[in-house]
Amino acid sequence: MKLLFAIVDREDANTVVKNLSHRGFSSTKLPTTGGFLLSNNITLLVGVEDKMVQTVIDIIKEYSHSRKQVIPTNDLSFDFDTSMPLEVAVGGATIFVVDVDRFEKV
Repeated sequence: MKLLFAIVDREDANTVVKNLSHRGFSSTKLPTTGGFLLSNNITLLVGVEDKMVQTVIDIIKEYSHSRKQVIPTNDLSFDFDTSMPLEVAVGGATIFVVDVDRFEKV
């Protein structure tokens, strides 16, 4: 058995969860904050049998989208002065897969 931790952009999280559920996968949604922009994300926990890991990853990939965001540089602490906005890629998903030694539902 494996446990997938998927850090998903909050804009994509509900769509990812809905599509995981439609395919028969249960998930737990945790609100999280982090990354370069300290943005609000959702961390999904999904426990699956080893043979289903790629299926879950494929669903997350399909419904997690990267997008461009323009941010003012005066909100960031650079070692140089700039007034030009900066375009960065945000979104998508980061997925960790870990072994589960034991699982009990009580």
